[in-house]
Amino acid sequence: MSLTINHQTDDISNLTGATTFNGVAVGGDNSPVWYGARGVFSGGAFPNSNVMDYITIANTGNATDFGDLTVTRAGHASCSNGTRGLFAGGQNTSNAATNVIDYITVANTGNATDFGNLTVTRRYRVAGCSNGTRGVFGGGFQTNVIDYVTIANTGNATDFGDLTSARYNVASCADETYGLWLGGAGSNVIDYVTIATTANAQDFGDLLSAQSGGAACSSRTRGVFGGAGSNVIQYVTIATPGNAVDFGDFSDDPVYSAACSNGSRGVFAYGGINGIGAQNPIEYITIDTPGNATDFGDLTLARLYPAGLSGT
Repeated sequence: MSLTINHQTDDISNLTGATTFNGVAVGGDNSPVWYGARGVFSGGAFPNSNVMDYITIANTGNATDFGDLTVTRAGHASCSNGTRGLFAGGQNTSNAATNVIDYITVANTGNATDFGNLTVTRRYRVAGCSNGTRGVFGGGFQTNVIDYVTIANTGNATDFGDLTSARYNVASCADETYGLWLGGAGSNVIDYVTIATTANAQDFGDLLSAQSGGAACSSRTRGVFGGAGSNVIQYVTIATPGNAVDFGDFSDDPVYSAACSNGSRGVFAYGGINGIGAQNPIEYITIDTPGNATDFGDLTLARLYPAGLSGT
């Protein structure tokens, strides 16, 4: 079923199936199509891992085994169209950069399948985002390359453009129009692109300070960033370029983290705790309500540099 409805006149509380709401595609749970009810966290290092875990974002609790990536890796990018999830790039067990893109069907547990390759190999936290149709991957060690794929069609990535500077340990999030890359090693820069239009990134604004190894997730309007070696969480309004604003705090100082969202709740999986090493806590926030994070549960395995996405 596919409907087009108006929020001022139509009741959406009991709708199921795909819907267009005020011009934004949504799923049966009324989430934008690049989100979903299930969160999946993959890979990591120290220990090296190909493990994928999953959670139901609306329900707190420990993660459950989902399956395995095609290769063991960490620091990889992720994105989703709400049905299919992609994991791209990262470093392998020899710390060498990879160009591998895997995919999963988020609703079905099982091992990942080969999708294609990035345009260049890259490691140390390349970051990805999606508008529900196109997946876009940017950054990595000593590179400013952005490339893209059509998530529904397997195949190799195509050049999109460049970030404003080469940087790694960057995070990314998006709404239906704009994709953002936030921070990175030694950087407080936020870049943005229009996902449907190939071009170089433009300056969006700045984070509160230089942030490396964080993660980001979003609602339809707001992007939230954190988990970069401090307890600070910050946010931006994705459609309005400008500097980040304080959101609240994590309970500790997570670093090399991963995040996902169902469009309302944002979930951050600790990669580690600054100065301590790999950890497995998961915490959550309500994206459109600033405040401190709350305990969600634990990953099945403590590891640094996992990646996160969601779908249904």
